[in-house]
Amino acid sequence: MAFDKIKLKIDPTTVLLSCGNPAIEYYARKDLLDEEMGTIEDLWQLPPVLRILRKQEEDGYWKYPGKIREEIRSREDYNQVETYRVLGELICKYGLNKRHPQIQKAAEYFFNCQTSEGDFRGIYGNQYATTYSPAIMELLIKAGYEDDPRIKKGFHWLLSLRQEDGGWVIPFRTSGMNIKEALLASEPEMPDQSRPFSHLVTGMVLRALAAHPEYRKSEETKKVAHLLASRLFQADKYPDRKGREYWERVSYPFWFTDIVSTMDSLSLIGIKDNPNIQEGLKFLIEKQNDEGLFDLKIVRGSDKDLKYWICVVVCRLLKRYG
Repeated sequence: MAFDKIKLKIDPTTVLLSCGNPAIEYYARKDLLDEEMGTIEDLWQLPPVLRILRKQEEDGYWKYPGKIREEIRSREDYNQVETYRVLGELICKYGLNKRHPQIQKAAEYFFNCQTSEGDFRGIYGNQYATTYSPAIMELLIKAGYEDDPRIKKGFHWLLSLRQEDGGWVIPFRTSGMNIKEALLASEPEMPDQSRPFSHLVTGMVLRALAAHPEYRKSEETKKVAHLLASRLFQADKYPDRKGREYWERVSYPFWFTDIVSTMDSLSLIGIKDNPNIQEGLKFLIEKQNDEGLFDLKIVRGSDKDLKYWICVVVCRLLKRYG
């Protein structure tokens, strides 16, 4: 494994190959050791995948299992959040894509949530979800929908809602509206585009841009990447996940903007000539422990193997830089 320039304490592949998870072993061998592996469809028959697929509803969504607070959002909107979560598990951990009929059903469910403007509406009620819209697009792109005109429509909408400084915000936050007020509003709030960008939102948009084989090459995407890199380890400009500590609270599949999701996007885009990126790499490298894993605060999810998944992702991005 080409980690000569990265100088990790120990080669992490040993612990990944011995963790007992066949999906993690698959990606460690394929992405980190460059070994020829069997077809990705082999992972689709694993028991965790089959358990998830059995719970899919006929219309393509997964039902939200928790308590519904209808003053916050409707049952349908909670289901959209749950479907986003589940789809991330299937696509990011087990490589399911649009060749699988149940992924096709889930994709059409999401495209049915897309408005004529191009955004995916519902998770924030009638408000523009500049966080979840690109996050949903990222998953659909990874599932093989990069050439679908509905994805292109989503990008056109995102680019139309950009701030003057080049990043993105949750539009209703620029008017001082709180979440409850926003979710009760009948019309989406337009952003004050003169306000500074939010790195929480911009990082989630950048994930969609970085996932797309064409958009990731554009000069505009590179500008966004440098913009986001300038905010590493700083507090956000808006109330949502404002504190600096949120950079170090990581999850996989990616959810919000954190140091791992950001560095992954920057590595896919190929941004290297930025001192902030060196700071991010240094931070991750110093987090490696004597076992070969990374001592990061993992939030979201009950998967006992999350520490190994985070290790795979960190090693994958370090390899791109190495």
